[in-house]
Amino acid sequence: MDLLALADFTLVARHGGFGKAARAAGRPKATLSRRVAELEAGLGLRLFERGARDLKLTEEGRALFERAGALLTDLEETAAAIAAGGERPRGRLRISAPLLFSQTAMGRLAAEFALRFPDVRLEVTTEDRPVDMVEEGYDLVIRVDPRPDETLIGRPFLHDRLVVVASPDLPKPGDAAVPAVVRGGDRVTSWALAASSGRARITVDPVLRLSSLVMIRDAVCAGVGAARLPVSLVSRDLAAGRLVHWGDVAGSDIALWALYPSRRLLSARVSAFLDLLKQAFPTASPEELAAFLNP
Repeated sequence: MDLLALADFTLVARHGGFGKAARAAGRPKATLSRRVAELEAGLGLRLFERGARDLKLTEEGRALFERAGALLTDLEETAAAIAAGGERPRGRLRISAPLLFSQTAMGRLAAEFALRFPDVRLEVTTEDRPVDMVEEGYDLVIRVDPRPDETLIGRPFLHDRLVVVASPDLPKPGDAAVPAVVRGGDRVTSWALAASSGRARITVDPVLRLSSLVMIRDAVCAGVGAARLPVSLVSRDLAAGRLVHWGDVAGSDIALWALYPSRRLLSARVSAFLDLLKQAFPTASPEELAAFLNP
């Protein structure tokens, strides 16, 4: 594919017409028209609907414009960085991150990134649902134990584990079911603990269902019941005696991954944010995350 023709196509699509694109770029209108026609012929697709007064992208043209724009931006940034003798991140960086990590850590990370790289416009969206990175325009996503996806590559940058905790005033489990605070939609009836905890399983009676782990922690500190929570989230409460540790949840090791599309050139913006994560959590341990959350 002719990259120059592709660049001319995106120029016309961005400005909504050959005349506007020609005036903006200082290029002959006829040249742009010819280049786009050659691109359409090479692809065997009609990219624009040409009316008497307006120009509209076809469905195929719109799909090509959405993908080609990001690719050409990455190529331009790489060429500019090489010409300048080094990569200097600039442009927009869109990240999707899960709710708990966003509430507890992303504020400080985003601020640090903005201070280091003032030419980058960082945008963080908080959501736990799977996202389509290409279709929704994300450069990087952070997810907990993501499912394998052949279209994405990435690396784990943090590890955590689940523990069962409760207020010191709540009696430790006996034969009866323990009042518990759980996440909404969680139909759990028991918690399996690691063998070293001395008790293999705790039967639970959910008395409160909350959608946020932060809300669950606050409710447990208030004494309403026990809960299964990440150790990084409750380490300060355990140290202060507001909560007591009943045991580690068996097989509960979890990892936070930073993912990005494998078919796209890794931009300087994404590389810079990955480096920041590595610097913030060099050992990737739960204790390191707890120390970051509780400076």
